[in-house]
Formats: sequence, structure tokens, C-alpha cells
Amino acid sequence: MAVKHTPTGIVHQGNKGGKTGCGTDTKKNSEHWNSSHERITCDKNGCKN
Repeated sequence: MAVKHTPTGIVHQGNKGGKTGCGTDTKKNSEHWNSSHERITCDKNGCKN
């Protein structure tokens, strides 16, 4: 599953209400995160791999 950070447009690996693959907490500013089926665009370790 993927989540999109709407202010930046970056798509991360992970789920809304948890943590992304690179360790970002999606519970903080949860209105900035939306579930997505887009290709992951984050190039940080954990999301990219």
C-alpha cells in the first residue's frame, strides 16, 4: 500500500495512520496524508527498497 503526502506530492510506502517505509509518522498532520495506488516516489531508504 502507498500513502501520498499531499503538500509535497511525494508517495511513500506504508499506510495512513501508521508509519511510512522511511519512518515518517502519518498520524502527525493526518489531514496531509491520503491512501494512494500511485507508484512510490520517495527515494529514502525503506520506501525505495
